[in-house]
Amino acid sequence: MNALELIELSPVMPVIVVHDPDSAVSLARALVAGGVRTLEITLRSAAALDAISAIQDQVPDAVVGAGTVRTPQQLDAAVRAGARFGISPGLTEDLAHAVRDSGIPFLPGVATASEAMRAAELGFLVQKLFPAEAVGGAALLKAWHGPLPDLIFCPTGGIHAGNAAQYLALSNVGCVGGSWLTPAAAIQAGQWDLITALAREACALSTS
Repeated sequence: MNALELIELSPVMPVIVVHDPDSAVSLARALVAGGVRTLEITLRSAAALDAISAIQDQVPDAVVGAGTVRTPQQLDAAVRAGARFGISPGLTEDLAHAVRDSGIPFLPGVATASEAMRAAELGFLVQKLFPAEAVGGAALLKAWHGPLPDLIFCPTGGIHAGNAAQYLALSNVGCVGGSWLTPAAAIQAGQWDLITALAREACALSTS
């Protein structure tokens, strides 16, 4: 699987912060039941790697990856935990080299045209626009399509159910990332049916 195939699995990739690895499997099953297979577990909590391992072992229909990957060491730990892809808020030369060695799909974060061009030079034609709304949102991506026609984006940051379709209508957007599919209160309460319903709604969104 390459990065383009990854982002085509579903129109929305949930950005998930896991504090309790025991709930991660139930959460993953709820999302998959709603049709969302790609799950980004961010490395923002001590439970993240354990959650990735548990999902990889127990939810075979999920494609679980690591988000907020900032260093080669974090990438290595994520791969060893079972991550099938990686996502970063940015990109460094060291991280780019580590990604090539890892062999997994990877979406580097970019916020400017120069960063997008540099990431493309390093071999990343599928990128994460972050933080999407703060740096120009859908209007920025629309403007980039002319001069950067070979790049495809997964915008993340400030995207929600109310504006996701605006992004997905753009020809250079493959999917969007967002946290609205996994409300913290719903996870704490074990409201898995609600999360499945949110996943189904997300899957009803489609790119043009």
